[in-house]
Amino acid sequence: MPKVAVLLPCYNEALTIEKVVRDFRAELPDADIWVYDNNSSDGSADLAQAAGALVRRVPQQGKGHVVRRMFQEVDADVYVMVDSDDTYPADEVHKLIQPVLAGEADMVNGDRLSSTYMQENKRPGHNFGNTLVCTLIRLLWGQRVNDVMTGYRAFSRLFVKSCPVLAQGFEIETEMTIHALDKNFYLCEIPVQYRDRPVGS
Repeated sequence: MPKVAVLLPCYNEALTIEKVVRDFRAELPDADIWVYDNNSSDGSADLAQAAGALVRRVPQQGKGHVVRRMFQEVDADVYVMVDSDDTYPADEVHKLIQPVLAGEADMVNGDRLSSTYMQENKRPGHNFGNTLVCTLIRLLWGQRVNDVMTGYRAFSRLFVKSCPVLAQGFEIETEMTIHALDKNFYLCEIPVQYRDRPVGS
């Protein structure tokens, strides 16, 4: 059976991290669930470990540093990366990993913008950067991408082990998409449900 790894970058997600770990464990009981904690001060790492996750700590602050360490250290055939804030339903994971398992995609973007993102996201102007980058990608690569900044993705091993990850922060989402297009990896997008962050998280 192909080995699946769920990768959860985490920074101060004590309100949600246990639920996210347990939800993905219920959907993928044989997967390794990794939480890479990025200097949380709210006990997120301990909560994740108590929920059954494999926990590593990354001292360099920034999501890009976390993703680089994840890609370097975790071995699997299929990778799922998802935010730890419980904004993405775990039960959607099967439709993300299926194209990777079938050899039809090296990166699958969970497309929030084609489903509930506009209704759920309460932050004005929050999607401006996403729209701008998607427009530039269409102009430069001639390929339509709906959601370049999604935090819910699946990857092949080939993609993960070839992605250099130069970014330090949240620009990592854009870098991964551009790497896929520039190196002619198979990229597809699948609509996924999105819910806004819980109050207080």
